[in-house]
Amino acid sequence: MAVLTQPPPPVPSEPVDAPVGGRRRVIAMSVWGVAFVVTWLAIGLPTDPAYAFLWIWAGTVAWNWGRPWRSHLSFARDWIPVVLLLAFYNLSRGFADNGRTPHAYELIVADRVMFGWATGGEVPTVWLQQHLYRPEVHWWDVLVSWVYFSHFVVTLAAAAVLWLRSRARWGAYMRRWGFLCAAGLVTYFGYPAAPPWWAAQNGLLTEVARISTRGWKEFGMHGAGNLLNAGQIASNPVAAMPSLHTAWALFVVLFFLRSTRRRWWPLLLAYPLAMTFTLVYSGEHYVIDVLVGWAYVGMTFLVVGLAERAWRSRRSRRAAPTDEPTPGGPDVAPVAVTPTGSARS
Repeated sequence: MAVLTQPPPPVPSEPVDAPVGGRRRVIAMSVWGVAFVVTWLAIGLPTDPAYAFLWIWAGTVAWNWGRPWRSHLSFARDWIPVVLLLAFYNLSRGFADNGRTPHAYELIVADRVMFGWATGGEVPTVWLQQHLYRPEVHWWDVLVSWVYFSHFVVTLAAAAVLWLRSRARWGAYMRRWGFLCAAGLVTYFGYPAAPPWWAAQNGLLTEVARISTRGWKEFGMHGAGNLLNAGQIASNPVAAMPSLHTAWALFVVLFFLRSTRRRWWPLLLAYPLAMTFTLVYSGEHYVIDVLVGWAYVGMTFLVVGLAERAWRSRRSRRAAPTDEPTPGGPDVAPVAVTPTGSARS
């Protein structure tokens, strides 16, 4: 008499979520896009961490419209700690100078040593503004404003896409990003450094204009950068070393580079280079700030990668079965069960 060797599959105890997408997704994402643009034009770009989180969360809800609310609430569960840490980062770096005079002279010297032969002895920021900056807004000023704003969106938007596609990769992404932010914050406290516009205001450089948001005027969107300008005023003026703007840009590109076809690599790598030009031209950073930021990205991938490898190795050793005999008796040979129910040793 034959016996069943495998039990029948269990009956689902809960209803299966209905598939999402199609027309419902298009409508929901269209509503989200219109609401984003209207709010942006009315009160400004979402550069505050909590404000950006709400828009990203709303975007994931629109993308997965039709799924039960428990799946949408899981986004808040995973992301609220991230938002709190980012808010703490933004708040704490404002105390990085702690009343000390920020470093500026050695940064000026470093840029002059590296590029003075090509800029007539000027730092690249001064040289670029002498050749490109005019009272009227040009097309490159518009691009600069867009690239500068992308710093506040691209990193978190990429994390949201990862969260939707693979929570394991999202975790790897957030571990590296968190380490990079922490390393930058520690440096801000240990080495407070001032950007070129601050050095110009204090007589260490010739006139430097802070022009990272002036491109919005070209389209008559004077209020588009309101929150961004307010954030610049409230931000720490001595958190220039390293440049986390370029560090975040390079970090996002390197994280996705291996999973992207090589024909797209030049386009991806153009993004951190565009961010570098934006920050140097607009008076926000020296080139030395950018290079140190890139070095921090390399350190981040190395340190976190080694830590993850060590953690996986430790878990595999703990989970590996032992070859020692069971205490209390001799080893027992396994018994094979045939389809007819007879035992064979």
